[in-house]
Amino acid sequence: MNKSAKLICMMVLFFIETKAQQFNSDSWISKAHGTITLIPTYGQRNSMLMNTYSLFPKWEFTMAAYLYNDDGDQTTDDGYSTSFYAKYMFYENKTKTGGAAVKAGTGMFPGTLDGEDRSKDAFQTYWMNTPVTFPFLKNRLQWDVMPGASMTRHYGVEEKTAYAFTYSTRLAWYPWNEKGSIVGEIFGSLGENKSVPEYKFGWRWEPSQYAVFALTYGNEINGNNGAGFEFGVMLFTPPFACLGGCNTDKKAKKKKTQSPL
Repeated sequence: MNKSAKLICMMVLFFIETKAQQFNSDSWISKAHGTITLIPTYGQRNSMLMNTYSLFPKWEFTMAAYLYNDDGDQTTDDGYSTSFYAKYMFYENKTKTGGAAVKAGTGMFPGTLDGEDRSKDAFQTYWMNTPVTFPFLKNRLQWDVMPGASMTRHYGVEEKTAYAFTYSTRLAWYPWNEKGSIVGEIFGSLGENKSVPEYKFGWRWEPSQYAVFALTYGNEINGNNGAGFEFGVMLFTPPFACLGGCNTDKKAKKKKTQSPL
């Protein structure tokens, strides 16, 4: 089965059951309670399908599948992996332009893994990180930092447990308005399970609250086997997938105001 066919199969598998986009870095934001986010990305080295559920206030639950193409032949693939993780937004500033969150899960973004482990990472690597966003210049410049750590089982020929420090930082500059930004990032991992640092930059367009598009180029610092060109889309549904019901706080306040004295 070729690469395109496998990607279609995985899209059918995750479908409606099934943020970051093609960037490794993430912001502090957890989407509105009840929102479902679908993120397909097609690239020269990696293709991805990611789906996120905001089932509870301030929480997100994500599933992702990655296909790899290290040999440059678009008719074949070089393995695949999956990732599952949860995110909790524990702080947001008063203007809702910055904050902090914590994420944890299994399976990692391709660029933070050694090339030989990218096709066998699922349920071998467990990780945790903290996305923090700082706004500058009246929110025209946003800086994301995301330090973290990972543990990989059965690593290398000795199949030992390997630990790593993961890092990622991203700058997004909105030169004209809030709908378009120039984005650049650097990410990788250090330690026993280290990876070659990678950079990525490109253009992100946010035409509405329901869609974000991005075109990026990425490479390893040594220029050997980076992500290349990638095109990704984030699609957001209106809030409806809420465990316990949507807008429960508003309904409770309305009921209270309507109750007799």
